[in-house]
Amino acid sequence: MTDDSNGESTFEFVERKTDESSTSGEIVKTDSFSSLSSSTSLLMPIGVSTSTGSLLSNVAPPSALPSFISNSGTVSSENSTIQKKDESAKSNLSTPSKLSQQEIQQITTTPIVTQPTQNAQTTAQAGSPVQDSGLVGGGLLSWVKETVVNSNVLSKVAEKAKNSVNTMITTLDPQMREFLYSGGDVEIIVASDKDVKVSPVRQAFQTVFGKATVTGVAVENSTIAAQPIGFAAGIKGAETRISSARNIPSIPKDIPIVAVENFLLEVGEHKWFDLGVVLLDDPKRKVTFHTFTQMTPVPTEMVIMAQEATPEDYPPKWSGLAVTIDSLIANDLQVSHNEWHHVFSGVAKRDIILLAAQALAGIYKNAIDPV
Repeated sequence: MTDDSNGESTFEFVERKTDESSTSGEIVKTDSFSSLSSSTSLLMPIGVSTSTGSLLSNVAPPSALPSFISNSGTVSSENSTIQKKDESAKSNLSTPSKLSQQEIQQITTTPIVTQPTQNAQTTAQAGSPVQDSGLVGGGLLSWVKETVVNSNVLSKVAEKAKNSVNTMITTLDPQMREFLYSGGDVEIIVASDKDVKVSPVRQAFQTVFGKATVTGVAVENSTIAAQPIGFAAGIKGAETRISSARNIPSIPKDIPIVAVENFLLEVGEHKWFDLGVVLLDDPKRKVTFHTFTQMTPVPTEMVIMAQEATPEDYPPKWSGLAVTIDSLIANDLQVSHNEWHHVFSGVAKRDIILLAAQALAGIYKNAIDPV
């Protein structure tokens, strides 16, 4: 600091350099350099480091983690305050001498008003997803119930279950079919008492109509040969059986009657086949239908034996032979006369009649109840 001639004092900054050197050749540090570096640090933007230190030295320290623990001191202080209030209230009630009679009566008679929560619960339940799902489920169940009732699904399922049980029963005991499927509006008479003819006709009509009453009666067929030959003789034999059945007083005149008649057929020279005709006559509806069974080959030797056993004066010789092929082949194979078809061809006679009778029942149903 110097004094001017005018009496005013002035200041003058004199730069003082303090050189620091070392004999080891280290970097020289001066006051000017430090002032320059300090001014440079002020001019540098925040976040930019001019030091050559490690990168971790520039990382900011971690912030404090949030605390999720409630302040137990506050809670305990609140609880203590509530307890003190309760104790003071009890002490006031327990010392009626300090209170007037009017104040005691006012405390004891003041009703306790509670906040109604029923409306809140009702509102919460009304908007709850559980109740909404219940309403949706109830609506779905009611819709399914109405749909099932209207579409008769349950009746169909019950019918299928019933048919399955009946099939199992009839498989274990075939004779139960007559009792399970008998009844209904269809009643058929078979012009024969042999089970090999009655049972396939019964099964065929019960399969087609669902329920049907089918019974057999014994008839005589004296006007036709014992072994008919040809289509005309076979059909004539079935018609004769139906006529004999209608002559029985216990049989109604307008009831449908089915007759089964087997006959021989020569196809070409010395080629014989056994087959049958299944004939149905319904005088009430004035319809007559007939079908034929499949053909089973017959050995020519058996036909020749039947021809030789037929007398020349045999009355119905025009229609066939006096000896049946069933008896000759059964005697040769040492089986029953109703079993030779199965032994000879592998297909039972009952199954052969069943297919033809089922076709006849289907034709008859379409005729009396067209779709």
